[in-house]
Amino acid sequence: MNSPTPAPVHPAARVAHILMALCLGVMAVAVFFNVVLRYGFGSGIPASEELSRLLFVWMVFIGAAAAYPAGEHMAFTSLAGLLARKPLAFKLLTAVIRVLVMAACAMLGWGAWQQVVVGMDSHSVVLGYPVALLPLPALLCAVAIGVMALVELVRGKPLDLGHGAEVE
Repeated sequence: MNSPTPAPVHPAARVAHILMALCLGVMAVAVFFNVVLRYGFGSGIPASEELSRLLFVWMVFIGAAAAYPAGEHMAFTSLAGLLARKPLAFKLLTAVIRVLVMAACAMLGWGAWQQVVVGMDSHSVVLGYPVALLPLPALLCAVAIGVMALVELVRGKPLDLGHGAEVE
């Protein structure tokens, strides 16, 4: 059987996948050892919880930014699927969706920036890292997705309805 060859993975996506795997691996090891020490020996690693929370936040936002260009975010394509047969309406809907994505990114980015500024002078209790590292990935993710949406808007890239375009 001839199976379709997979599309080449962009280097930035590969780096994102590696970073997410590293975050997940370090979290798994830290939590595993913490559980074993806590239940087996009556003591734990205090830094495990802080480290896991920080890595989880970073992993989620790296994943969100990596999922956008691949079209892996949730999509409600019933209206777009109906308008796909009308090129002008579909093009207008695509532009509106891109503008809405950029507006959502602006709001997320603004809120995350405010939290980064607030967290600059605070430090985590156990590890002592600046608390600004917790909202920072939200800011970076918002900027990355906003820029990708802007590039798609400027290039006039149509919505990708390759995931079925059926009612979801």
